[in-house]
Amino acid sequence: MVKLTLRERESAQEAVRRFRKLVERSGIKKEIRVREFYEKPSETKRRARLRAQRRARRDRLMLTSPAGRRPV
Repeated sequence: MVKLTLRERESAQEAVRRFRKLVERSGIKKEIRVREFYEKPSETKRRARLRAQRRARRDRLMLTSPAGRRPV
């Protein structure tokens, strides 16, 4: 849960901006997006597997190319 105390001489706009940043950093928005619809366990595993494959491919490209850039 995110708590925000209003500072002295802080406008409502500044407080709202600070609140949005706190919510974003805490991961609440991301969790709400994930939990919005039910996802079967097999789909969760599939997404994780695909994400790992993409990450491995990206890391492999970064290691083989000079200065971390894609080969031309």
